Amino acid sequence: MKKDYRFVYQLNQYWGELLPCTASKFYSIIDSGTVVWKIAARRAVASAVACGQDLTAWTRRSDFQQYCLKQAAKPRGGEAFRSLSDAQKLLKWTEQLKASLPCFIFGASGFDLLPVTDKLNNPVLDAEGKPVMRRRRKLLGIHLSGLFMFDADHLPCDPREVFLRTQVAGFPWRILLAHKTSSGHGLRLVAQWRAELGNIADNQICLARELHLMGVRGTTGKPVVDDSCIDASRISYAPCRNDIYFIDENHLFYS
Repeated sequence: MKKDYRFVYQLNQYWGELLPCTASKFYSIIDSGTVVWKIAARRAVASAVACGQDLTAWTRRSDFQQYCLKQAAKPRGGEAFRSLSDAQKLLKWTEQLKASLPCFIFGASGFDLLPVTDKLNNPVLDAEGKPVMRRRRKLLGIHLSGLFMFDADHLPCDPREVFLRTQVAGFPWRILLAHKTSSGHGLRLVAQWRAELGNIADNQICLARELHLMGVRGTTGKPVVDDSCIDASRISYAPCRNDIYFIDENHLFYS
């Protein structure tokens, strides 16, 4: 029986149930006013800081001030946070905005129910003394979707230029989704895994070479290829619709 989803989503990377992501759910997320605003705010703050613009309009925001109060009160790291400049605090705030975006797990079509544990790794029990079970984002219980995610950060060129390399005749991967990341300087690709090449890590390496990105360093001086994406349970923060370069609905959502 054909399913109307291939991967799952989570409304917050830190908690929340892992649910099937249909096309309608995907579009409702990327069109969300909250998602659009958080991405726009991250870029606007980064631009203002880089250009030395007045930051008062941002530092006066109540949500930013509440964030600062919370960070400054932490027993570990609070003092260091208080010593930061307004610009540095704002950039940290926008990183938190990014981390609070809904996220997709393209490498997984689902996860098994696993017992919830406390900080001491003891099972959490319900009122009847039974273990609390959740679909947790753990490799132990993952069901692979046949997709993998490729991430290139802080590119020294327009991300669209790299995406266009996937559109030439004979490109050896089926690209199902391509979009600019929330920083505005990265590219995320979702592709069909090629079993003949090996595992996800092998596909990552081969794709990086095909895109002429292997060994390339970005604007931060670090390699642009994000090697953490070799984990099939890796999250992908939601983009906004305007940042999507390409989407193949039939192969991304249906299996």
